Amino acid sequence: MALSRRVLGRLAATGAAAAALPATAAPAHAARPPGGRPVRTGFDRLQADGYRLLDGHDVGVVTNPTGVTQDVRHIVDVMHADPRVRLTAVFGPEHGFRGTAQAGGSEGRYDDPATGLPVYDTYNKSGRELAGIFTESGVDTIVFDIQDVGARFYTYIWTLYDCMVAAVLAGKRFVVLDRPNPVTGRAATGPVLDRKYASFVGREPISQAHGMTALELALLFNGEFVPQAAGRPVELETVGMTGWRRADFFDATGLPWVPPSPNMPTPDTALVYAGTCLFEGTNLSEGRGTTRPFELLGADGIDARWAAAAGALGLPGVRFREAYFAPTFSKFQGKTIGGVQLHVHDRAAFDAVRTGIGLLVTAKRVWPGFAWRPDNGIDRLTGSSTVRTMIEAGAGTDEVVASWQEKLSRFRTMRRRYLRYE
Repeated sequence: MALSRRVLGRLAATGAAAAALPATAAPAHAARPPGGRPVRTGFDRLQADGYRLLDGHDVGVVTNPTGVTQDVRHIVDVMHADPRVRLTAVFGPEHGFRGTAQAGGSEGRYDDPATGLPVYDTYNKSGRELAGIFTESGVDTIVFDIQDVGARFYTYIWTLYDCMVAAVLAGKRFVVLDRPNPVTGRAATGPVLDRKYASFVGREPISQAHGMTALELALLFNGEFVPQAAGRPVELETVGMTGWRRADFFDATGLPWVPPSPNMPTPDTALVYAGTCLFEGTNLSEGRGTTRPFELLGADGIDARWAAAAGALGLPGVRFREAYFAPTFSKFQGKTIGGVQLHVHDRAAFDAVRTGIGLLVTAKRVWPGFAWRPDNGIDRLTGSSTVRTMIEAGAGTDEVVASWQEKLSRFRTMRRRYLRYE
């Protein structure tokens, strides 16, 4: 926490400079990417409309470093400097509002040095506790604007869900500003959560790769799950994007990429994350502490046989290279280990979840040291014990993938009702 405080203190000067910009300064236009369309985010459209949706309201924002304009100013700094908005509070998720905390951490309660606004910590808070924070803040409208990466176990979508439930309990209005799903919104894939395994990496039964934007998830949550948790839907307003299509990867948007968390440095990381994050549930390194987290996987004693076995599966859109690396933190810190690096050569054909399962199956077959994490965290990541028990019993990749198709089909049917982009 002391480190976070020092880092936050250094932000005061840059934040003050941002606040000094004219309130009416027009956002820079994104360069049109080759073959693509510049995307206007929900915040872009809210600002262009003169913040009419927030007129007369005391506003609090749930956000993190990804809440930026196209010219990479933070939306909190922009709104704080604009007299048309009564911004009175900020709510920080995992990793914190300014992003100074590592996985499983937050910045706590403090006053933001750049704006003077009170920042409240939402991490690991839900229900009445979180509703009490909203009440204490004095806001009547809560705005959510965070970049997601498309995987069920990425905690920001459950921050969205928890905040929606808490807003009902506290009697607050809720506004969601949309951003792209960086790995497209083409399809939902992977196992659907069994509620018996619900946790902060999966509160409700959605698929492992959901193929939705934050706005679409908010609509689904409000239609299917929030009334069960809070007694009624939240009073929900949404501001969608223009220019985004379901088949667009992030590099087609013209938007700046800001790492949503310390180990999500690039859109390439997001592309594989829905599958390779499953290695958090094992004793292998998922690449934390390297420059390619979730693209590098390995452990002490693994050799070239794993890359060969994974390559023999013929998984679409990806190749596997024998790799050696020494993580600077997390598992195997400072030790040179062997493993694989994923090289995605055809994004449209690549299936992150199937690839993750194939890598688990082959790692267990070629490395005698393979083990699940003692707390069976893999079950929370996959949403049930099925994947773990099938792999333990010797099932192959196709058998494991087949096991979730019936529930996935039902989820896809429900999901279609809430999609808002072509």
